[in-house]
Amino acid sequence: MYETSAAEAAAGWPLAASGETDWLRELADDDGLTGFMPPALPDAAWVLHSMYEHELGPTDMSFAAYRRAVLNGGGPEIIPGLDPTEVFDDPSDTFAPSRGEHPGPRWRRLRWAELARRTGDPVAAEGRLPCYTSFPSLREPGGWPVGITGPSEGRLDRSDWNRLVEILTERSPQGPDTRCLAYYTPLGQGAEDFDNLHVRAGRLADAKALYDHPDEAWWTPSNFWAHDRSWVLCTDYDLWVSKLAGPAPLVEALFADPEIEAVRLPWAL
Repeated sequence: MYETSAAEAAAGWPLAASGETDWLRELADDDGLTGFMPPALPDAAWVLHSMYEHELGPTDMSFAAYRRAVLNGGGPEIIPGLDPTEVFDDPSDTFAPSRGEHPGPRWRRLRWAELARRTGDPVAAEGRLPCYTSFPSLREPGGWPVGITGPSEGRLDRSDWNRLVEILTERSPQGPDTRCLAYYTPLGQGAEDFDNLHVRAGRLADAKALYDHPDEAWWTPSNFWAHDRSWVLCTDYDLWVSKLAGPAPLVEALFADPEIEAVRLPWAL
């Protein structure tokens, strides 16, 4: 796992002019409130945010029911063999997302394709983008069953972010010296100031440090792109998936990678 100090993260990614996003506004024909969603440039892939499954597997209890039991003092064996601390740090979190980090030694990566085969739900319903409505057969009034963490909404898992940075570095002509910019939606800052959009500039060599930037809370960038505009990544505030638009060889590298889980969505090129 890549780690960096807060000072290193801040030094490597100073603020840039908000006008750097003007081309994205034109490209996406959108105000970027949840992120500027690019069209294919000329190709595109959707990176599915990671989810994890506990070794005990999914249970018959929803996260909401489990939360109530924990808060009501149900004890450590509400579900035999499952410690509440393994499920969530914040019991007010109904859907128990992964928070971007691997949950621990008793959890394994659960691929969307595997869950789709198991449930019969599509990885992505036609005409829709992966989000909180995905896998409807798993959803109860209280959310998903305990034992499966929902994908992070509006940010990439750390391991996926790191691997994406590596792939982008391998496939960019300037490699680690590629100049990049990162835009963060004002929604992640608790404000909606579109007169001064939040943009940072740096190099691909330092991009993993953005995950620990002290001024960016827990978000990965809403948009991350090469200064030459050859590729752009969008992680929409409301989605469980990120879109990478760029050259066909770069997109194909995502599909070929054993770590990244990426799909094509023909209705959202």
